[in-house]
Amino acid sequence: MPILDSQQLKPAELQHYLQHCIAPRPICFASTISKSGQVNLSPFSFFNLFSSNPPVVVFSPARRVRDNTTKHTLQNVEEVPEVVINIVTYDMVQQTSLASCEFPKDVNEFTKAGFTMEPATLVAPPMVRESKVKLECRVTEIKALGTEGGAGNLVFAEILRLHISDDILDAEGKIDQRKLDLVARLGGDWYCRVTPESLFKVPKPNTQLGIGIDALPDAIRNSKILTGNDLGMLANVNVIPNVDPAFTDDRLKQIFQYYSVSPDEMERELHRYAHELLEQRNEASAWQVLLSLNT
Repeated sequence: MPILDSQQLKPAELQHYLQHCIAPRPICFASTISKSGQVNLSPFSFFNLFSSNPPVVVFSPARRVRDNTTKHTLQNVEEVPEVVINIVTYDMVQQTSLASCEFPKDVNEFTKAGFTMEPATLVAPPMVRESKVKLECRVTEIKALGTEGGAGNLVFAEILRLHISDDILDAEGKIDQRKLDLVARLGGDWYCRVTPESLFKVPKPNTQLGIGIDALPDAIRNSKILTGNDLGMLANVNVIPNVDPAFTDDRLKQIFQYYSVSPDEMERELHRYAHELLEQRNEASAWQVLLSLNT
């Protein structure tokens, strides 16, 4: 395994490694305006949510690695401390990428990328009509992280108002994650798409602690079949379940029938079955299969 000292790498080399492994990153599609009224629209993947009360996001228009120049977005928020963050979905990703071209400052990226300017309600920069979620923000702080090429400039933006498209909401008026079709940045030219097929849930207890992998029975914790993810799911219960005498199914019956003469092989088959159940997110049945060895 290569061990790389960040101080020994050229900025472009370090950027390559960091942007490929610290990913996926949400995209801040920022619309800003200069004091003279010149609009700018540009995407940034150094971006995330850092507080909900107050609601604060941070993005970083970094200095260009090749020539240490700053971006028009940074110059604009220094002049007019307001920004609209337009959330990027799959149906607008190619246009968003086009808006990242380094057009001259007097060129409007809305026009170049084919987006529609929509007036915001509280801030001066316009919104992207095509975006399904728009965040009107007030810039509260700009913090420079350095003066060399590649140095970030953290822009702290407090969310004042959200605009959310009806077609991504569920019956309760909440955002349905499956409808939003988000995209995110990876390294180089790579992106990823959040489709319903790629989504999964990881339930976490909010008021009760999971027992932890160290508290699992030795035969389960030291299994050569069960994966780290499997153990994590099993250890996320607050107590080890009791054996349910009524639990049975055909697969479990077959394992006991065919492997009863070989306890070690039976244990392996039970662990394989439990692994399949855990891949289906059926933790309750997986626990019963694993506990069946002791009944």
